[in-house]
Amino acid sequence: MNEDELKRPKHPAIPKLAEDLRQGKMSRRDFLRTSTLLGMSAAASYSLIGKITGNPLVAPAHAGDNGKMGGRLRVAMQVQEMQDPATFDWVERSNLSRHIVEYLTCTGADNVTRPYLAREWEASEDLREWTFHLRQGIKWHNGDDFIADDVVFNFERWLDPATGSPNMSLFSAMTEEVNGERRMIDGAVEKVDDYTVKLRMRTGQLAIPENLFNYPTAIVHRDFDGDLSANPNGTGPYTLAEHRVGSRAVLQRADRPYWGEDLDDPYIGGPIYLDEIVYIDVGEDGSSHVAALQGGQADAVYEFDIDNLRMAEDMDDAHIVTVDSATCTVMRMHVNEPPFDDKRVRQALLKAIDIPAYNRLMFNDEGEHGEHHHVHPIHPDYYQLPEMEQDIEGARALLEEAGYGDGLEISIDVGNVGGPTDQQMAELWAQHLRAINVDLRINMMPSSRYWEIWTETPLGATQWVHRPLGTMVLSLAYRSGAAWNETNYANPEFDEIMDQAESILDADERSEVLRQAMEILQEDAVICQPVWAPRFTAAKDYVKNFPGQPTLYHIFHKVWIDD
Repeated sequence: MNEDELKRPKHPAIPKLAEDLRQGKMSRRDFLRTSTLLGMSAAASYSLIGKITGNPLVAPAHAGDNGKMGGRLRVAMQVQEMQDPATFDWVERSNLSRHIVEYLTCTGADNVTRPYLAREWEASEDLREWTFHLRQGIKWHNGDDFIADDVVFNFERWLDPATGSPNMSLFSAMTEEVNGERRMIDGAVEKVDDYTVKLRMRTGQLAIPENLFNYPTAIVHRDFDGDLSANPNGTGPYTLAEHRVGSRAVLQRADRPYWGEDLDDPYIGGPIYLDEIVYIDVGEDGSSHVAALQGGQADAVYEFDIDNLRMAEDMDDAHIVTVDSATCTVMRMHVNEPPFDDKRVRQALLKAIDIPAYNRLMFNDEGEHGEHHHVHPIHPDYYQLPEMEQDIEGARALLEEAGYGDGLEISIDVGNVGGPTDQQMAELWAQHLRAINVDLRINMMPSSRYWEIWTETPLGATQWVHRPLGTMVLSLAYRSGAAWNETNYANPEFDEIMDQAESILDADERSEVLRQAMEILQEDAVICQPVWAPRFTAAKDYVKNFPGQPTLYHIFHKVWIDD
């Protein structure tokens, strides 16, 4: 990085962002996040922060630069099918594939998005055109060159309704509605040359680089036939040696040098240490994961909940990683099916809730209060709304008005996809609802069964993982017609507000607009989301640089075994 790079920012908005930083109108971390999204290198952004403030942020070090080569890492995690990354709906599936197929960008634990398969990008002033320049010299495992055709192929698959990918809503600005069906707009994806791809949007979009690290956006080969487990052709450092659903999966170092070994990047650059990564399926419950770590069956675990924290803390040869994350469970309703098609009923079900009780009783006040709109205080576009207070009399009046003065019976499907806390949330809600003469019955099922019906059940408890921006999760979950819109919510006013929010650079200005979307979700009572749960993972002490990524994405490039 040199002075010329500092003097020539890639986007015309960066000088304004730098001036806002200078005047204290923007935090250093918001400047870092936004400037890198707009195409400024992380190194240049860190350096400019130091020059402006005299108090630089510390860039992540190349963890593991002195690590030992070789070794095998055993991780307790569900081993699921691994067919089409574009339709993945579990992070665990993507963790199996993440070291085989890779992404155009990478968002690190510092919330900064960096180049990955793309070496750099730039955006037009109005954020409606994004140009991605791909790295050259990358080979697929079958020997083919990684080229622009691969990227174009992926976008065309994602934005094809027949694929059924949630990326359709994530990149909604690249689509339009024709005869009642959402499809890609003409010219949305253009191959400029073999290593350059241009994306075009209907509206400005700030988070395109960030969206490209969402777990269903892994880049597959241009000849991909729909089943990665059957043909695991990728660009990553590992290949698939074994895959038995419900049992184990084995990733082995590819028999060629990794293309990223010479990269100056703290997350994906430098040497790859591990020879083998083994995922062991020990069941769904967090206690079985901790027990596997405790008994020497695993070297690390994917996740466990607060109920198993004490058992993990009792281990004297392991370390716990607490993850600050916007992961949560939402108890959500089909707003177009009775009795939930009556907004008064939905509002009554939320008014009955004592929000502080969830954090106090379930998480010993280790979590954060929710506000029934699915945007976390960690999000840079969060806007704090007045906390919703329990109102039993108001809830009863709404039910009376809706014709349910004599009471109401409803049922919620729970698969504990977020652990036993899902069931605890439903049980606590049932307690609160008794005060308004609503009988909430809890239908427990295996998590695998729940994921088969999660968009179809009229009332269910679904875990949503962390996304770096509030706009990202709201677009994925609540836009009209989105593949992951499990509430069947369709509100044109909400969609228009999201279009506007996604085009705004300034975090404070964007939060002012996103506030309107949050208020709409509260007013329409689409979801019950009263708490944000803490997340925990752990590894044995001999596992070095085990990451605590907010979405629990596994990036093990820097992990090594000190045996």
